[in-house]
Amino acid sequence: MATKRQTEITKALRNLTPMIPFNEAEDVKRLAAQPHMRSLSAPVSVWLSLVAHIRHVHTDYDELMDDGYDRDAARHFVMDDINAVLERWQATRLLDGAETDASLPDPVEKDDRDANRLDRSTVRGAGRGRSRRT
Repeated sequence: MATKRQTEITKALRNLTPMIPFNEAEDVKRLAAQPHMRSLSAPVSVWLSLVAHIRHVHTDYDELMDDGYDRDAARHFVMDDINAVLERWQATRLLDGAETDASLPDPVEKDDRDANRLDRSTVRGAGRGRSRRT
């Protein structure tokens, strides 16, 4: 039986991206349900998790970071790719470039101060068997 929080996350994700594939939805819901995301409302947690999932699984963001780009530059360069995936999943919202609030938790990026966050290799593994540019 799902908890109230899990039900809210599922509903928020379905409202935000009605055509998200099931396996992708499960990955996003796992990210949104992490303990460090509990202080956020379900819709905010889902949005941050959805964007982070797409960023790490469907774009070259990690490679850009590995090549020495700073976070803001790497995010700028992959914004169109993220929006393309959001459009394919019929999202009701797209990135506009103004969503760079560093005070919000990132569901994916590793923070040494928070052992509960996933490391990027874990998220990359979630996209097994799919082209990065689907």
